[in-house]
Amino acid sequence: MIAQRRVAIAVTVVATGVFVLLAALFVPWSPVPGGTPDPVPVRDVLTSTEVARAEQFTGVLRRWGWAATAVNLLVVVLLALSTRVRHWAGRLPGPWWVRVLLAVAGVELAARVATLTFSVLSRRHVRAAGLSDQAWTGFARDLVVAEALDIVVTGLLALVVVGCARRWRRAWPAVVAGLAAGLVVAGSFAYPLVVEPLFNDFEPLPQGELRTGVLALAQAEGVPVDEVLVADASRRTTTLNAYVSGFAGSRRVVLYDNLVDDVPREEALSVVAHELAHARHDDVLVGTVLGASGAAAAVGLLGLVLVRRRPSEAATVPTMVALLVVGGLLALPVQNGISRTIELRADVEALRVTGDPEAFEALQRRLALRSLADPTPPAWSQWWFGSHPTLLVRVALARS
Repeated sequence: MIAQRRVAIAVTVVATGVFVLLAALFVPWSPVPGGTPDPVPVRDVLTSTEVARAEQFTGVLRRWGWAATAVNLLVVVLLALSTRVRHWAGRLPGPWWVRVLLAVAGVELAARVATLTFSVLSRRHVRAAGLSDQAWTGFARDLVVAEALDIVVTGLLALVVVGCARRWRRAWPAVVAGLAAGLVVAGSFAYPLVVEPLFNDFEPLPQGELRTGVLALAQAEGVPVDEVLVADASRRTTTLNAYVSGFAGSRRVVLYDNLVDDVPREEALSVVAHELAHARHDDVLVGTVLGASGAAAAVGLLGLVLVRRRPSEAATVPTMVALLVVGGLLALPVQNGISRTIELRADVEALRVTGDPEAFEALQRRLALRSLADPTPPAWSQWWFGSHPTLLVRVALARS
């Protein structure tokens, strides 16, 4: 027990130190020359009617989201604290690895069932606002696929923890930390190739002015692009988006089909320039190495929490799942704070390379109206859950 605690402390300290060092070196803590400008007044960007509609929509959606988060947290914590549930997990049939997977599936499904009502209510609200015309069968399929992925990923992590704890009684936190970091890197590489096709179909961006502009921007930014794809996102949502994922041989820039079809070329190129800036600065790779070191630190903390339990048994699985949920929620401010900084740098790069602040501002307004984004979210909510700068900050950036 003492040896395991020492190993867990060492893993936590080293991995946290690596995370801090990497963040200090690679996160653009001052992404805007001269400092981030103050948000512009909301009345300078949206009408009072537009603001009211966005606030009403996001207010309801936010409340459902908070409720789902609270219920999910409550369920997994209660299951972890229940002696009866731990005994159930320990008495499941089959060899140890089967018991672990069954225990993970049981806890994950219980949490999903408990929050299913909030998912349905949120989807109804989105459909009523006209932000999606996806059939309920498609929504159900996405839920099933997402739940299956959660079970697979969490089950794999639980198998690694239990298996290593069975093999290395004292040193398992160090072994698992290394494996967890490796899994994060492998997952980041495989995600665009394996996971993304489960939710969307992709095809190359066809020849034309937009493709020519995309390739010209890529050349101007010095970004070798493996693929520029169009995703059939319009069958699921009416909101506009694009993103960059993967790295090395799997890096791809993906545009939603409704962005390609519904947005003027100059605004679409502003989105592409933003995404190419992510690729230019290897933001996916930076996020991956930060995630790997963060995962290793989390394993060290897990070893400290489980020092008085038996991580080599399936009965510990409910506790592991609860710790993952709690830890993920507590890590969001750090994760999203880094994300907002990186997104601001990509905005600066997009404005620099396109030289078209009017298109950038028009795009941000269009994106906000299409998604009914709250222009003035509560400060604490933006700090905790906001992964991107607000509309008013981005407009201020364009005008500065």
